[in-house]
Amino acid sequence: MFEKPIFESYVFLEQINTLIKKNLCKFKRVNIIININDNNRKEIENIINFAKKNCFPFYIKNSYQKSVKYKANGIYLETKNKKVIRPLLLKKNFKIIGSVHNQFEYYQKMRQNCSNLTFSPLFFNEKYSKNKILGIIKFNLITLNWKTNISALGGISLNNLKKIKITSANSFSFHKLIYDNKIKKPAHSLRSGQV
Repeated sequence: MFEKPIFESYVFLEQINTLIKKNLCKFKRVNIIININDNNRKEIENIINFAKKNCFPFYIKNSYQKSVKYKANGIYLETKNKKVIRPLLLKKNFKIIGSVHNQFEYYQKMRQNCSNLTFSPLFFNEKYSKNKILGIIKFNLITLNWKTNISALGGISLNNLKKIKITSANSFSFHKLIYDNKIKKPAHSLRSGQV
């Protein structure tokens, strides 16, 4: 049986600046997910240095080799990534997390030994049409028998953050929220009502 962690958050970063640094430091339990490519190498190294300096766990998208090279806490497997990483290759405390949009993808990611899944889209956002948005009821029904930790993703904002408390999620993931100038005291522990 898996254990539900204290409410955490996961942020997807491709760049870092003063506002992002300031907002990240307001979160007590934040994990950084990084997409590394040849075009943004210097920016990525800045993010990694910031994460290490501030003791933020960080994950590299889709590359086990780069995760090891940069001494990441784990790897983030996107939905399209079907590669299975052999448990014997993993270093101690190395986590595999992944992304899903439906029940079929859930089974795929469980075969990849993911310990946390970002499930989306929970709320409306520009990436998906309205008929693809899950909403709270559908989100909870689909994840009812999932035997892993679930992170709510999609359209997370300061306005709907409290609603995550009524989902089956035990963490939340976001892109755009970190760029918001209005963040004063973000939700880092929704279970204890600190919003």
